[in-house]
Amino acid sequence: MGDKPIWEQIGSSFVQHYYQLFDADRTQLGAIYIDASCLTWEGQQFQGKAAIVEKLTSLPFQKIQHSITAQDHQPTPDSCILSMVVGQLKADDDQVLGFHQTFLLKNFQGAWVCTNEVFRLSLHNV
Repeated sequence: MGDKPIWEQIGSSFVQHYYQLFDADRTQLGAIYIDASCLTWEGQQFQGKAAIVEKLTSLPFQKIQHSITAQDHQPTPDSCILSMVVGQLKADDDQVLGFHQTFLLKNFQGAWVCTNEVFRLSLHNV
């Protein structure tokens, strides 16, 4: 990892940490958000750490497993990191579904937090 730019190292570490927490215990995700954080989940918007954690913990499945296909990270002019993730997830006994997720990470009081997040399943109606 040492040969990658720092924003890629931070972004990759965040992505790994996020999905480990999400898959193991979604109630622990509050640590990565701040009160000003925003989440758009399948078109629904939530603002604030409490609202985001409430949404994520109320999702209607018992177990989930994410598999990351690709991730890209960019530095922003205001010292943030933009991360985009493409992957697949399997919830309970449902079929495997593709998803896209984007994070905006900011260093806040010495820790990297997610200030903005957008999630969409990769569903196509033909």
